[in-house]
Amino acid sequence: MDMSVFDLFKIGIGPSSSHTVGPMVAARRFLLECGDLSEAVGVEAHLYGSLALTGVGHATDKAVILGLMGETPQGVDPDSVEDKLAEAEMDGVLKLLGTKEVPFQYATGLVWHKQSTLPEHPNGMKFVLKLADGSIIERIYYSVGGGFITAAGESQNRAPEGAGAATVPFAFDTMSELLALGRAHGLSIPHMLRANELSRMGEADLNAGLDRIWQVMRDCIGHGLVTEGQLPGGLNVKRRAAKLWKQAHCDAGNRRNELPHDATHHVTLYAMAVNEENAAGGRVVTAPTNGAAGIIPAVLRYYAEDCRPSDPAQGIRDFLLTSAAIGMLCKKNASISGAEIGCQGEVGVACAMAAAGLVAALGGSNERIENAAEIGIEHHLGMTCDPIGGLVQIPCIERNGMGAIKAITAASLALKGDGTHFVSLDSAIETMRQTGADMQVKYKETSLGGLAIHVVTVNHAAC
Repeated sequence: MDMSVFDLFKIGIGPSSSHTVGPMVAARRFLLECGDLSEAVGVEAHLYGSLALTGVGHATDKAVILGLMGETPQGVDPDSVEDKLAEAEMDGVLKLLGTKEVPFQYATGLVWHKQSTLPEHPNGMKFVLKLADGSIIERIYYSVGGGFITAAGESQNRAPEGAGAATVPFAFDTMSELLALGRAHGLSIPHMLRANELSRMGEADLNAGLDRIWQVMRDCIGHGLVTEGQLPGGLNVKRRAAKLWKQAHCDAGNRRNELPHDATHHVTLYAMAVNEENAAGGRVVTAPTNGAAGIIPAVLRYYAEDCRPSDPAQGIRDFLLTSAAIGMLCKKNASISGAEIGCQGEVGVACAMAAAGLVAALGGSNERIENAAEIGIEHHLGMTCDPIGGLVQIPCIERNGMGAIKAITAASLALKGDGTHFVSLDSAIETMRQTGADMQVKYKETSLGGLAIHVVTVNHAAC
C-alpha cells in the first residue's frame, strides 16, 4: 500500500474534501506546474460534472480562487476567507500564487459545465492560463475524493511524493494480505501500520503528527459544541449541537431525566458538532472525507472519555493507524468519493474506519478488527449522496451522528465475537465498488435525485 496515514487524515477546511479541498489543491498545483508566471495575463477555471452541479453549495468556487491565490487547505485561515474573496472581486484582480496580478472576475473566470463530465472522474476541472503572446497553458485535473487529486492520465493510486509500496516493511493491497502478514509475523495491525510509517519518518514525528490530528479533531468538536447560529448557504439550517449539548448537561443534574442511551446521545452530538463546523467552512480533519469528518472524532472521544483506557495516548494513535489502514483499502479497491460511488464511500467508509480503530484501541485481535470494519461497510451499502441544495448539511450532519453510533455497535459486536465471520472485508469493499458502479448518477453527489429533489419539490409546492 503506497499511502500514509497522513494522506487519509488531512487538516483542512470545510465543507467538502472533494469539492473544496481537492479543487484548492488542484488550482495551486496547476500554477506551480506552469512555472514562470511573469507573462500571465489571465486565468480561467472550468468545472465539470458533480463539481459544476453542486460546486456553489460545496464552496468549489471559493476554493478554486483561493488555490489560484496560492492558499492551501491546511494553511488558510478560515476566518480570513470571505475577506480575501471580497477584496479580489472588488478589485477585479487576482494575485496568482500571491505574486503576479491578472484581471479576474467571478462571472467570467469560473465556467460551470453542468451538462458535461470529463472522462476519468465525475469531479473534473480544467484550468487555462492566458499568456501575453496569445498562447495558453491548459491542464485537466480530477478531485477523486478525500482531498486527493490527479492530473489527466495520472493513476488515482499513485504513490505520494517520497513514498512507495516497495519501501515499507508490510506492503498490502487487500485485508487478506494484511491479515496474513499479521499471522506470519505475530504482529497487530496498528503495529504493522506503525512500522510502515516509521520507514518514512522518525517515531517522534509520527507520534507528533498523530497527536496533532487528534488535537484538531478535539478542538473541532469543542468549538462545534459551543457555537450556535445559522449555517451559510441559503437553507437557513440552524446549528443544533451546541443547544442539545447544553440541554444534555442541564438534564444531567436531574436524575429523573437520565436515560441509558445518554452516552450514545453525546457521541451523536460530537459528530454533529464537527459536521456543523465543516458546513460552516471551519477547520476540520478530512477523515477520510469532509462530508464524513465527524464520525472518527466522535468515536475517538467516546474511546478517550467513556472507555476508561489505561494508556489513552497510545490507544488514540493505534486507533488512527488502524482506521487509516481500512481507509487505504477502501480508496485503493473501491472509492471514497461520493460523486463516484455515493455516500457509502464516505459515511460508510468512515464508519468502518472508526469501528476498526475502536477495536484496535481496545486491544481486539486483527480478525476482530476486520470483522468490525466489514460490519461498518456492509450496513451502509447502497447509501446515496443526495445533499439538499448541494450543501453538506442535510442529510450529511445527522448522517455522521448515525454513522458514529453504527461504528460503536459494529465494534461491540466484533469484540464480543471470536473473529470469525461469514463476509470478508475484501468482499464488502468489492461489493461497495460494484454497487457504486451500478448506482444512477443522480444519486451520486449531483443533487439531481433523492432527498435533494423531493424536499425541494415539496417546498416549492407549499409556497
